[in-house]
Amino acid sequence: MSELTLTVLRFGLLALLWFFVFSLAAVLRGDLFGTRVVSRVTTQSGRVGSPAAPAAAPWRNRPVDNIVVTSGRLAGTRIPLGDNDILIGRNADCHLVLDDDFSSGHHARIFPAQNGWGVEDLGSTNGTFVNGQRIAEPVQFEPGAQLRIGRTTIELQK
Repeated sequence: MSELTLTVLRFGLLALLWFFVFSLAAVLRGDLFGTRVVSRVTTQSGRVGSPAAPAAAPWRNRPVDNIVVTSGRLAGTRIPLGDNDILIGRNADCHLVLDDDFSSGHHARIFPAQNGWGVEDLGSTNGTFVNGQRIAEPVQFEPGAQLRIGRTTIELQK
């Protein structure tokens, strides 16, 4: 082999080694510092900014409910429910981002239903449980009910 070929191979292997080192550092950084928190407040135009005025739904004339994480890494987290769906999972685009190895990227959805709130599993691997029962289709989510996703338990409170 010529000297030029050996030099090119050496620099190629060196570049590949540094690429591996930087990739490893990025993965470790993500594991150490977790998922970036992104503001979920939107304006009426749909852009991130000041809160939008909620659209009044005629069938929802009652006080605002909250979902509260009662166990898991995010225990104590409280999210007020408005007129929009709440997406739960590990992906950064979810409203409630779980740091739980047993949850899926888009695991479950809490949505306004005619008689209050509903919850559905979004095709997760490990399942979504309401009061200890695995759900396969959308079900009613009553105040006081316990929603379990992996090691995280969420409760609907008034």
